[in-house]
Amino acid sequence: MVSWRLLQTGPLSGSLNMALDESLWEAVRCGQSPPVLRLYRWQPPTVSLGYAQKTHQAVNLSACAELGIQVVRRMTGGRAVLHDQEVTYSVISPDRTSLFPAGLLSSYRIIADIVGQTLRSCGLDVQLAPGQFSEKTPRTAPESACFTAVSHYELTCRGCKIAGSAQKRGDGVFLQHGSIPVDLDLEMLYRVLTPGAVDCKGQGVSAYGQKIGWVNRWLDHPVTVDMLELKLIETFIRSLGISLVPDQVTAAEWTLAQQLACTRYLNPNWTFKDSRQPCQSGC
Repeated sequence: MVSWRLLQTGPLSGSLNMALDESLWEAVRCGQSPPVLRLYRWQPPTVSLGYAQKTHQAVNLSACAELGIQVVRRMTGGRAVLHDQEVTYSVISPDRTSLFPAGLLSSYRIIADIVGQTLRSCGLDVQLAPGQFSEKTPRTAPESACFTAVSHYELTCRGCKIAGSAQKRGDGVFLQHGSIPVDLDLEMLYRVLTPGAVDCKGQGVSAYGQKIGWVNRWLDHPVTVDMLELKLIETFIRSLGISLVPDQVTAAEWTLAQQLACTRYLNPNWTFKDSRQPCQSGC
């Protein structure tokens, strides 16, 4: 049985969360760590931008500042995500192994199967989506938000995307981090991910509601973030046939994470690259 590290790092700032993911990716890539399942949270709530997104097209910086929401840019691609009342995970593992034998889409599907089993154990009817837009999908909502668009091997419930993920790959190692909203404020989501948004109760919010799901939206007996994390851990162990050994971030991993937070993830030139709006001073 293969042993992985289980890291439950609790609530951290957006910049430190992204820096720690990169630090752990480096540790696995350099052979200094076995594979990792990390579960983490956000304090304060944070918008994460995809690596290639243009800030001014993806996020309402004024609304974020007013609401106390930080902004950070991921090292992975994809679209903007508001991280608040959710389970956030990262999987960091060598590629082309017996657990992940077939590359990018295969690893997405394997992890999506695990998340799907977890959500079904809560009583949700979720399906893997092929990533094709339906002709019936409303087009009113802007296209900068991750949960308005379903990609390959992502999960939907009642036609709404209920989990999002993105990957970074290199040197035979991949990192996939993902977001599973437990509860969600649609009006706040629309406001912070819609540059120039004024009306947060109208057609745009309604369109978001037709595309975006969250765990407790359809459950008669709501779950907590703690409960969902525990179910996810159990499903990883059962599905992959691995041992998850509770562990702590090492001193070297923290040191690199803090360096990366200062030099990259707190750096306005990284976070707000290609922005046409004034930079927010901190993340």
